[in-house]
Amino acid sequence: MGSAIEILLVEDNEGDIILTKKAFEKGKIMNRLHVVKDGEQALDYLFRRNGYENSVRPDMILLDLNMPKMNGQEVLKHIKADEGLKTIPVIILTTSNADEDILKSYKLQASSYIRKPVDFKQFGQVIQTLQDYWFTVVRFPTKD
Repeated sequence: MGSAIEILLVEDNEGDIILTKKAFEKGKIMNRLHVVKDGEQALDYLFRRNGYENSVRPDMILLDLNMPKMNGQEVLKHIKADEGLKTIPVIILTTSNADEDILKSYKLQASSYIRKPVDFKQFGQVIQTLQDYWFTVVRFPTKD
């Protein structure tokens, strides 16, 4: 891809938002990270409503599971049910290691499930691996 990669981070924890931003800044891939802090904001962003009318369609979504108002699996269900959004890769990036969360996320068509390490160095390595795979190896569908 010749242009910047648009990434939507759906995360309610300010510390995790900062860690993610820092990890992406260290990466070698040109990207634009957009952040929303709960599931309702994520859907507003994706459906371009309630103050997000000029939002950019993301190439990828990094989605936390445990959020207020609407959890990540509910958001994932809405994304995959929409014809215009369902081709966007959704990577679950969460602290949950529960088998039922992993299984349900894949049943809802998550592209990947990644457990967030608590250590910044390990977190940075996870983000770097994610970038190497998703932005170097994987081909994305042409934008609508």
